[in-house]
Amino acid sequence: MIKYRIDRLCELLDNNQAMLVTSDANRFYLTGFNSDCGSALIFGGCAYLLVDFRYYERARNEAMCEVIESHGDKELIELLKKNDINEIFVETEQMTIAERKRLGRALGGVEISNDRKCEDVILQMRQIKTEQEFEFIRKAQKMTDDTFDYILPRISAGRTERKVMLDMEFYIRSLGSEGVSFDFIVVSGKNSSLPHGVPTDKVIEKGDFVTMDFGAVVNGYHSDMTRTVVIGSVSDEQRLVYDTVLKAQNASFAVMKSGVRGCDVDKAARDVINSAGFEGCFGHALGHSVGLEIHESPVCSPNFKKPLKSGTVMTVEPGIYIDGRFGVRIEDMVFVTDNGFENITKSDKSLIIL
Repeated sequence: MIKYRIDRLCELLDNNQAMLVTSDANRFYLTGFNSDCGSALIFGGCAYLLVDFRYYERARNEAMCEVIESHGDKELIELLKKNDINEIFVETEQMTIAERKRLGRALGGVEISNDRKCEDVILQMRQIKTEQEFEFIRKAQKMTDDTFDYILPRISAGRTERKVMLDMEFYIRSLGSEGVSFDFIVVSGKNSSLPHGVPTDKVIEKGDFVTMDFGAVVNGYHSDMTRTVVIGSVSDEQRLVYDTVLKAQNASFAVMKSGVRGCDVDKAARDVINSAGFEGCFGHALGHSVGLEIHESPVCSPNFKKPLKSGTVMTVEPGIYIDGRFGVRIEDMVFVTDNGFENITKSDKSLIIL
């Protein structure tokens, strides 16, 4: 599969052109080596991974390409000169202006192209997951579901948001997760009206909604799930909000499949929320793709007019957030197919009262 990805890129390159990949996710996608630094140079049907001394030994054992120990830009410049490369394509969305200027000074006469054709092909390939990628994501989601089962009996009035979050993070790592998909969200009561709230030392109280957004990482691939539960008892208003969010998610499921535009999947959920009297309380997109990064393209949002494709992984996460009072979000992760989707999120979505 790595060879196929390299060949796809090289089809776009002339004899004197190369692609330089410096972002962590794309570098891993094209070399099979996961690290937080280094670069991959691609041309002539081959990929060269340049890493410094800290990663060199591990890279030789794990990377699916030739590995070169790098000391600054010396080895990169030598590769370009040796192979008569006079133009390179870079990741325009990933490289900062400062990095581009520094690279330009280092490479001298080698032109740095503004053309996005190589970058766009990488992103297009990453949208459609292979069976192996699906398996990694399934395993990550299984860890996420298991963590939800673990934490439910450990959420109670008197514990803080932060302690619940730390308990969840420790457990998901103990299951074998390489880390956390993102900084876990555990918010309660008034804080649950913050879609991306940060866990605090706020004590969870009876009558609070508690929203948890979290995920695992397996072989570099992420999972993403949100569940909202309530402590002690639930008011009629809280139940109405929760039921509306769940109905909105089911409405989007009813239309989701390959060929349907992301904006139309979003609209199905948004219409349910708006018609229930909560217009303006759902301010984010319905969902996003997930893979080597937690937020990838495509998305399901009002402005995304392109059709979804079979093999794409999407989150479906409608929410209602009432400013200063409370909020509810329910999020599942699905694989889009020609006939609909496969929901790989197994955790209970009925309103759980703890």
